Amino acid sequence: MPLHKFGFIVTGAQLAARMTMTSPAFEMVAIGVASPAEGPAAARQLVAEGVELIELCGGFGPVWTAQVLEAIDHRVPVGAVGYGPEALPGLTALFG
Repeated sequence: MPLHKFGFIVTGAQLAARMTMTSPAFEMVAIGVASPAEGPAAARQLVAEGVELIELCGGFGPVWTAQVLEAIDHRVPVGAVGYGPEALPGLTALFG
C-alpha cells in the first residue's frame, strides 16, 4: 500500500504555522509548533485528518517522540529525525 498522506511536525521558537504540499497522488502536511510540548496535540490533529505516517524534527528527541506516540495510541508510525556524529560540530555551532 503506498503512502498517500504524510505529516511532519517541526518545533522552533515562537513557531505556529501550517502548510500543505500536494500532488495528484500524495499530500504532506507540515505543522510548526513553538515547543515539543505542543507536539502531541499536533499529532492527534494529523491523525484525525487521515495522516498515515508522522515524522518529527530532531528537536523532539526520544522523550517527546515517545509522548507523541502515546498521544496517538500508536495508530500510525512515528519517526524522528536524527543526526550522526558528523553533524555534531554544526549542531554545536547552532545550539551551543
